[in-house]
Amino acid sequence: MTVRLTQYSHGAGCGCKIAPQVLDRILQSQLPINGIVPDPRLLVGNDSRDDAAVFDLGDGTAIVSTTDFFMPIVDDPFDFGRVAATNAISDIYAMGGTPLMAIAILGWPVNILPPEVAGMVIDGARAICSEAGISLAGGHSIDAPEPIFGLAVTGRVALDNLKRNDQAQAGDSLLLTKPLGVGILTTAEKKGILRSQDTYLARDNMVQLNTIGEQLAQVSGVNAITDVTGFGLLGHLLEVCRGSQLLASIEEHSIPLLTDLDYYLDQEAIPGGSGRNFASYGQDLPPLTARQKHIFCDPQTSGGLLVSVAPDAKQEVEQLLSQKQLPVHWIGSLGDKADSLAPWVQVN
Repeated sequence: MTVRLTQYSHGAGCGCKIAPQVLDRILQSQLPINGIVPDPRLLVGNDSRDDAAVFDLGDGTAIVSTTDFFMPIVDDPFDFGRVAATNAISDIYAMGGTPLMAIAILGWPVNILPPEVAGMVIDGARAICSEAGISLAGGHSIDAPEPIFGLAVTGRVALDNLKRNDQAQAGDSLLLTKPLGVGILTTAEKKGILRSQDTYLARDNMVQLNTIGEQLAQVSGVNAITDVTGFGLLGHLLEVCRGSQLLASIEEHSIPLLTDLDYYLDQEAIPGGSGRNFASYGQDLPPLTARQKHIFCDPQTSGGLLVSVAPDAKQEVEQLLSQKQLPVHWIGSLGDKADSLAPWVQVN
């Protein structure tokens, strides 16, 4: 039986994310609970909209906890499991941590898709967990109208290596470890217009583990790390800028792309998440062309790491990436924001 999983869901991958503006309303609507005192051992919670929660163990290390799940972004069940697992584990690496174990989250339309297909999704996740050196230790499943899969992942980090998304410094350079374009290419695939030479570009990008985050966190001049996922490059960059109270200047020509995205933009292969992203945070951006909106707000699934690096650490970072056979993409810099009313980002 040949199954095209993307035909069974209304959304795809991290493009399913609730828009940032709507998420803000959800989180702001939470009522305070009388008598509950914030736990000082919770080092990272909701406040900074970071990639994972961090809990201090009191011995110089902390537990890192995260969860991520979504609907199919690729047709092949095994690949769907691989992508979802890679994406979830990335949050641990983005905090500078080491993953320890994972728990599966599965929603499955049991009356529509055979359980054996769900088993292939689980197998894909197991393969990625094995690559990351961890076990898929259990999980929970429900009967759902659409296929949903993801992981809850537990990791550990030395406090000295903990990297938040709100600790960038003025003068830092911005590094991006994976190219953009996943949302555009997967939309093209769903519409049946993906060129043969581009067949596996998005998939291969999405199943590349961000293990480099663990090594980058050990570089003292690496001040902040986050991963680029459903809110697009500019959405996650804005989280860094707002949290650190800095202005970002990015160089458009330096930003890596998976392929010639203009071809697919001409074919209207534009994910719905791109528009929702821009509607949520466009007021904090300078005027952008339609192309810039579609690419820089493109929801990435299992995207790369966005890293803020001090000038004296750039050479060490470049050497580390070279040792791991990873490309080096410096895409901009951070500086003081002189005008409080000005946009948080400049695009050059």
